[in-house]
Amino acid sequence: MFRAELLERAARFRSAEDDPTRNLQSCPSLVLNADYTPLSYYPLSLWPWQTAIKAIFLDRVDVIATYDREVHSPNLDMKIPSVIALKQYVKPSEFPAFTRFNLFLRDRFSCQFCGDQHNLTFDHVTPRRLGGKTTWENIATACAPCNMKKGGRTPKQAGMQLYAEPIRPTHWQLQQHGKMFPPNYLHETWRDWLYWDIELEE
Repeated sequence: MFRAELLERAARFRSAEDDPTRNLQSCPSLVLNADYTPLSYYPLSLWPWQTAIKAIFLDRVDVIATYDREVHSPNLDMKIPSVIALKQYVKPSEFPAFTRFNLFLRDRFSCQFCGDQHNLTFDHVTPRRLGGKTTWENIATACAPCNMKKGGRTPKQAGMQLYAEPIRPTHWQLQQHGKMFPPNYLHETWRDWLYWDIELEE
């Protein structure tokens, strides 16, 4: 069974049966790299239908799947692409930017002391007053109560245990974490391209 089963339920893949009446603004294209993996999982790599069609005419992408919805011009009827792949491979940066969002994504949007997913902030593992720096390796996601409880002490001094030591994540690691947090809208034609590499369970 796929581990993605729960993800699919949460994402509520939209059926293609509604495509003919679908609003054009609800027809984004999932953008794959030339190796057929999404350019990004979180945020998901999506282009508006106009951008996707322009890229097709500029011969920059291949169409992998389409909606049933069409656009018309005086001399052309064309189905809107739902999945496209770049013809030229874009190499992702090895390390992501050090931002609050990427920090939360690295820590799976949960406090690293108690696991709570509400009122998140960040904590200096080694406090600044003790020489701690604001770096990937010294910042952990913490809920406000745990942050206040720890105060200006180290986890050991406060009698608190981190779930995991903070690290500088790679782009790949954040992409893996991003798969756990699907957007609210996923078209059914995207399914094979988002979860094809999920491990199988016996």
